[in-house]
Amino acid sequence: MPANLPPQYKEAEDRYRQAKTTPEKILALEEMLAIIPHHKGTDKLIGQLRKRLSQHKEESQRRSSTSRQVDPFAVKKEGAAQVALVGLPNCGKSQILGSLTNAVPLIADYPFTTRAPLPGMMKFENIQVQIVDSPPFMDEFAETGLANLIRNADALAIVLDLTEDCGTQIELIQEELNRRRVRVLKKGEERKPEIGQYPKRALLIGNKADLKEAQENCRQLLDRFAKEYPVLCISAKENLNLEEAKKEIFSILDIVRSYTKAPGKNPDWDDPVILPKGSKVLDFASHIHKDFAHKLKFARIWGKEKYDGQMVPRDYVLKDGDVIELHI
Repeated sequence: MPANLPPQYKEAEDRYRQAKTTPEKILALEEMLAIIPHHKGTDKLIGQLRKRLSQHKEESQRRSSTSRQVDPFAVKKEGAAQVALVGLPNCGKSQILGSLTNAVPLIADYPFTTRAPLPGMMKFENIQVQIVDSPPFMDEFAETGLANLIRNADALAIVLDLTEDCGTQIELIQEELNRRRVRVLKKGEERKPEIGQYPKRALLIGNKADLKEAQENCRQLLDRFAKEYPVLCISAKENLNLEEAKKEIFSILDIVRSYTKAPGKNPDWDDPVILPKGSKVLDFASHIHKDFAHKLKFARIWGKEKYDGQMVPRDYVLKDGDVIELHI
């Protein structure tokens, strides 16, 4: 192995050698290519990695085209964003999915009732957010697929059973997430690309708050974790705090809703443009039409922090609810 390769590269290389499936091999190779330094000493190795990656992708495409089987853990994203419900067995994830969305999951008082992901659409104001119930941690059958599902989701809702000690549950869940190289971001922490890691925003949801023994655990959960993470206690079964849960889920998505407005007309409130937080007027224009970014002369904004119709530059950072009038 050439010199000057960081230890993260060796870890990714070990994951590649241990990988049993083609998707796992592709993921490890992509990490190796992202980590490896680019200089003359690594040119040959980079070429070999790219060739190997291309071969695995071709193999994956051939299998997809010839196999009639569908990966049960591959959930196509729909709506404004995808949020995965994760937790330990019997925490009530399925009940939450059924209460928040149009999905009809199997709900029972025994663990491991969810063996494959089940999506549903949650309506929040004028958008739809996809909520996915996942198999619980500790389910060996779901090991590989669950990791890919969590990594692919835009955010996580970590579900806790308020009839049990929440601190212990969070420690176990954190271990499972760490093992899958998923890191939960803290309040105010900026999401940045991390080599070999999958940073995610998450909401801690204490479920079963309607039960008497849950009250003290809810208080302890809030006291211990609310300073660092968004936390909410609910009862999915009794529809307690579900509207607040929808608001909290939206808040962790790192998206903004912007609205188009033609000169002299009202905004189109029914069809918001969904963009990542930090997007600018130029990004909005490109989303409307690829040529608009080049032709844009100026824009006018209606929003909470601007007076109506204020002219803004192309690099103005959008806020949720802004109405934009583009002038080409």
